[in-house]
Amino acid sequence: MTAPDTSPPDLDAAARATELARGVITDTIAHLRGLDDAEEHQVVLYDLAHSAAAVEMCGVLVDYGALGPDEGRLACAFVADTIAELAGRLLGRETEWGVAPDALDGAREFLATYRHPEFMASLADLDAPSHLDDDFEMVADTFRRFAENEIAPAAEHIHREDADIPEEIISGLAELGCFGLSVPEEYGGFAAGTESDYMGMVIATEELSRASLGAGGSLITRPEILSRALERGGTEEQKQHWFPLIASGELMCSVAVTEPDYGSDVANLKVTATPTEGGWLINGVKTWCTFAGRADLMMLLARTDPDRSRGHRGLSLFVVPKPRASGHSFEFTGERGGRMEGRAIPTIGYRGMHSFEVAFEDWFVPAENLIGGEEGLNRGFYLQMAGFENGRLQTAARAVGVMQAAFEAGRDYSSERQVFGRPIADYQLSRVKLGRMATIIAGARQYSYAVAQMMARGEGTLEASMVKAYVCKAAEWVSREAMQLHGGYGYAEEYPISRYFVDARVLSIFEGADETLCLKLIARHLLRE
Repeated sequence: MTAPDTSPPDLDAAARATELARGVITDTIAHLRGLDDAEEHQVVLYDLAHSAAAVEMCGVLVDYGALGPDEGRLACAFVADTIAELAGRLLGRETEWGVAPDALDGAREFLATYRHPEFMASLADLDAPSHLDDDFEMVADTFRRFAENEIAPAAEHIHREDADIPEEIISGLAELGCFGLSVPEEYGGFAAGTESDYMGMVIATEELSRASLGAGGSLITRPEILSRALERGGTEEQKQHWFPLIASGELMCSVAVTEPDYGSDVANLKVTATPTEGGWLINGVKTWCTFAGRADLMMLLARTDPDRSRGHRGLSLFVVPKPRASGHSFEFTGERGGRMEGRAIPTIGYRGMHSFEVAFEDWFVPAENLIGGEEGLNRGFYLQMAGFENGRLQTAARAVGVMQAAFEAGRDYSSERQVFGRPIADYQLSRVKLGRMATIIAGARQYSYAVAQMMARGEGTLEASMVKAYVCKAAEWVSREAMQLHGGYGYAEEYPISRYFVDARVLSIFEGADETLCLKLIARHLLRE
């Protein structure tokens, strides 16, 4: 069967198909709002959250498609793929969703054209243009060169040996200003309060993550989260003290929020901060504290109101200084006799920074380290959320970097490796897989840019969760299929694709587990608005 003529791409049809999908989302939201037990319909809510995110991305891709013929083809493919996935979720479940069985029938012809195997295969060799301006292209080029020259050569050793990140990488990123991307200019950073702040962070993160998730793009995350929290609620004295030290890389950060029994359920955290002379004593156990060994500071969320019934309204946020440590464990005694002890949790991927479980016993924190001072007391949940909103966008950029690396590895290997007398990349199934990878990466990248622009305007809270949810799940599929193209060698540590695969798996778990993000943030937000 010969594919229909698809040149030039029909962006008007893509826009009409997107509106049909938006209609399904709107009808489903209205249907669920009418139910007394809407939050009990978790499967529909979860699927709705992911579908709504993908449909929002379609709108961005339709605009992107107008920038050129290749862009248009990728846009049409993305919209068709999204609607086909939505249709699959609806089939046989229209009543649960509250939509008519023929709600998407108007998109059938569009899907027949732009999901055709020959059309999808034609996208396999595309490198989607980013359409960055000259300044942002320079940012991308600068961080790409550093990643290729400094991070990539060390990435496999760090992963296989679960080794510490070399200090040369940390100091090199500090020289590039990497840790000051979210620190305002007046405090020694590079954030000018414009769109470029968020865009620069997204672009730098993607390029570093292409070389290594654990030893590259993720080094920006913790300074990013702490900086946003300080910006939102820190006192002027705290900003003047901490910001220059963070921006220069003199003090590296970790984040201590999750606890052994409470991950995304932040409101029920147990670690306590009790008043003492001159400050606070921290007691309890935090877990999944990435980079806690090497870090000089921990952004720690603790319960300052002993009345646990107050939930998230009884939490406060602290900057907790600590000595540096190398390796997979540490134990420190404070000047006032308190103890801090940490051990790294062995993980299948995302290595180098090490994720620690950290126990505190009467660990003293000075009073001036309560973020926001007296006004910050019991406002820690809100300040932490301010940091994590941006962290979700940054995590999406990390996912784009991992996807891009996996896609390039899969395409290169399949072009060189021959099976039954032909390169793997010559087979239709391989080319369709590569074409879909290129499509997903284009959508993920452009939506990340769009959300960065929203957040620069003080908007985008919902969209930051949406981009994180969609892109991190997509990274799992892209890395898996790129690994599959390698055959047996994909399962060997000889090739970096095995690292990309296990690294991608963590993305939909941290910075807000996918299920909690979809049910408690995205779906609730959609029903509320």
